[in-house]
Formats: sequence, C-alpha cells, structure tokens
Amino acid sequence: MSAPDIRPGPKEYLELFETDRRGARILEDLILRFYRSPPTATGIDRILNTHEFMGRREVLDFIANQINRANNVQPTEGE
Repeated sequence: MSAPDIRPGPKEYLELFETDRRGARILEDLILRFYRSPPTATGIDRILNTHEFMGRREVLDFIANQINRANNVQPTEGE
C-alpha cells in the first residue's frame, strides 16, 4: 500500500474533528494552545517569532481546510 492510499481525506477530518465530540474538544484545545496572535517584536526577533507563529498556525489551518473541503466550502484566495 502506498502512502497516498493510507492518508486520511477531508471526510475523515470532518468526522474526527467535528462529528466526534472528543475530536472537537481536542481541536478546540489545539487552537487554544497553538493559535496565538502574530508576534509584535521588532528586528530579527520578529522574523524568528513569525516563523514560529506560522509553523504553529500551519497545522491548524490544514485541519480547518480539510474540514471545509468535506463541507464543500470553497477555499479563499491563497489557500
């Protein structure tokens, strides 16, 4: 079995993170832990903090996009 055959699709993300109450609780916890405001530092600190911010956000955005795809929500420009 190749890797694409075992990857979950949008429907599985929807079922896990929206339909299943436990999954919804876990997603809410992940959002509270990792979805923070963008950094406000200046200079090199801002650059480093921005990379960390984007890394944290990327996973949550991916999950949200999969759920949206399962709900037939069209992605906005740039997604």
